[in-house]
Amino acid sequence: MAAITEDAIKELAAFRSQGAPVVTCYLDVDGRRRPRPVDYEQELEHLVREAAGREHGSAASADLDRIVEHVRAGFDRSRVRGMAVFACGDDLWRVIELPVAVQDRIVINAAPAVAQLEAVAQESARVGVLALDKRRARLFVFELGELAEHHEVVDELPRDVDSVGHRERGDTSHHVDELVAQHVRNASRAAFEVFQAAGVRDILLAVPDALVSELERDLHPYVAERVRGRLDQRIDTPLDELREAVLAREHDITVAREAQLVDRLRATVGAGTLGVAGLADTLAALADRRVDVLLVSKGYGELGWRCDACGSLASVGRRCGRCDAEMVHVDDVVEEAVDVAFAQGCRVEVVDGSADLDVLGRIGGLLRF
Repeated sequence: MAAITEDAIKELAAFRSQGAPVVTCYLDVDGRRRPRPVDYEQELEHLVREAAGREHGSAASADLDRIVEHVRAGFDRSRVRGMAVFACGDDLWRVIELPVAVQDRIVINAAPAVAQLEAVAQESARVGVLALDKRRARLFVFELGELAEHHEVVDELPRDVDSVGHRERGDTSHHVDELVAQHVRNASRAAFEVFQAAGVRDILLAVPDALVSELERDLHPYVAERVRGRLDQRIDTPLDELREAVLAREHDITVAREAQLVDRLRATVGAGTLGVAGLADTLAALADRRVDVLLVSKGYGELGWRCDACGSLASVGRRCGRCDAEMVHVDDVVEEAVDVAFAQGCRVEVVDGSADLDVLGRIGGLLRF
């Protein structure tokens, strides 16, 4: 399954057609909720009928029909739980199969609606796992819930190093301790090389208590600053069990990161400093190119307006408040805001289930100045 990279999302967000509308379709095909193909096919038909009745719906009918045909043709559901399709005549056709569920939605706009895709990418950034004992080290890189890389480090030690005590080994204990220490250093060096090359964002340690302190002393700063905690699993844990543990912890890490950002936004807005909240103020800050981090509640969308003359977005129209040109109505001005943020090099965080962000207006920005 192809990885979703920030570059790929930015490329989609930057796409603009020569007049024809762009259709974005997100469809939940998770077999746990929709075991039969007819279950998600009926939902897709409902979405298409609804979309066809909107502004620009008739101009997008061919793309809507193509999406329906593609879904009905079937696909491998063993790993696919969500689907994202982007279509615009002969200029754009991209299908992205996802190992996680998505929220059913069709958007017809001037550009692809990438906010949900960005949310999936955030939640599924590369995670590294360092599993260690006194003889072996295993390094895993997971992406979108799948194993992307696996490396092993094995150092020669007496076979009974983990089962026989120092007293039983006589005067070999000092030698064994040195070998174990060297093994930990080798594992630490390998972790840096593998995880840096893979570009992991978060790292988890599956390490016994007896080795934690020694490992932490040897970790390269690149690795140490990305460690998000420990797993209970052992070095010989089956891969499927390890994968499930990583997915569960990854969700917790994402929730904690999002909560920190929302707390920061709430504090800056309350202090009247480098933060804005609410749709109107956030769109204005984007127009001024002041936004550093854009925060959006997952699933949030609003009708709005776009000025093709100056590029400004607004929640009300029809005249642009900046250049007085006539604005164009858009199905989802929040998606447009995400596109603008990407184009400006902003970091975009799609936040799931934050009551605090909802109270702030479901959208906000941490500002550069």
